[in-house]
Amino acid sequence: MLALLVLATVALASAALASAHHGGEHFEGEKVFRVNVEDENHINIIHELASTTQIDFWKPDSVTQIKPHSTVDFHVKAEDIVTVENVLKQNELPYKVLISNLRNVVEAQFDSRVRATGHSYEKYNKWETIEAWTQQVATENPALISRSVIGTTFEGRAIYLLKVGKAGQNKPAIFMDCGFHAREWISPAFCQWFVREAVRTYGQEIQMTELLDKLDFYVLPVLNIDGYIYTWTKSRLWRKTRSTHAGSSCIGTDPNRNFDAGWCEIGASQNPCAETYCGPAAESEKETKALADFIRNNLSSIKAYLTIHSYSQMMIYPYSYAYKLGENNAELNALAKATVKELASLHGTKYTYGPGATTIYPAAGGSDDWAYDQGIRYSFTFELRDTGRYGFLLPESQIRATCEETLLAIKYVASYVLEHLY
Repeated sequence: MLALLVLATVALASAALASAHHGGEHFEGEKVFRVNVEDENHINIIHELASTTQIDFWKPDSVTQIKPHSTVDFHVKAEDIVTVENVLKQNELPYKVLISNLRNVVEAQFDSRVRATGHSYEKYNKWETIEAWTQQVATENPALISRSVIGTTFEGRAIYLLKVGKAGQNKPAIFMDCGFHAREWISPAFCQWFVREAVRTYGQEIQMTELLDKLDFYVLPVLNIDGYIYTWTKSRLWRKTRSTHAGSSCIGTDPNRNFDAGWCEIGASQNPCAETYCGPAAESEKETKALADFIRNNLSSIKAYLTIHSYSQMMIYPYSYAYKLGENNAELNALAKATVKELASLHGTKYTYGPGATTIYPAAGGSDDWAYDQGIRYSFTFELRDTGRYGFLLPESQIRATCEETLLAIKYVASYVLEHLY
């Protein structure tokens, strides 16, 4: 009897943990589809589906960004699955089910063998844990790290920035941010990993030591803090900020459509309920404005802008807001090519690369285009693992390998920038 009680308690505890991890949503029986879209007719069918059922687009971010000869990944609620499958079959759209029961994959994110109470570099950490970590890592490494607050979120939380590097006068800098989109948990995990490796290998490893001696890294561990917290407490697949909008009951703006770079022209929505809502104005979001203000105030020193997203294993550079190329496009292309080769050297992970509009899809208001238009010559977006098997729900057991290979890429870019200062 006692053994049964213990088992029941354990089962209850793990169920409570699982529901805490995805905020009470059960996701039972929900699926993620990948559809092959060949022509305009296929695109129209997906548009029709999106208007009649609740479809959560994973890649591309919205129905408006679907192009012929591409694949589309989207998440469907259990009650809409029969409808969606019928429409796809009737219209002969080739598809496969990437995730057959979303609940299992949501729970399986926490599969890492690292058992940790408190902060761990190989687990996904809640915001409170990350916030405490920013303080601790700065306190413990005063010669290499300082922490500042660059603004507050819509809900009033401090946005922390870590400056990583050896003290020096007029040092050039690289700005790197993580956690733009709330559900992309591997992104903040990488920013934390980067800071740890900087501290751990400084003075031990030649390349990192040189980088930190000669450059400063501004690392923003989580930009969209309110959204990130919401993915832990209420809705695991939340993407946007948590701001409210006059005249609409829908919440949030896509921070990566909110910059003043072709704002709201293409690949962004004016509908507050859309996942790619551009906001009522450029820099309407407190988070976006804090980041933009910091970069404007430090423009003379910032030589590269790196923004970390997921998923799709891509390294993209301007432009996304138009089908045009940056003036140093050939250089950006060569650097991206060499960087993805370096990234692949560790675990064989293959990345594609190119200008945003043609490589992934046109999207206005992105931070990478904005930073580039401010005069930062080296501006890149990284889309980390994977290519859709887990999508936004990458298991913790892949954090280490993902971060290791991404670190190689970031160090490669930083070394290049150091040799090509302007």
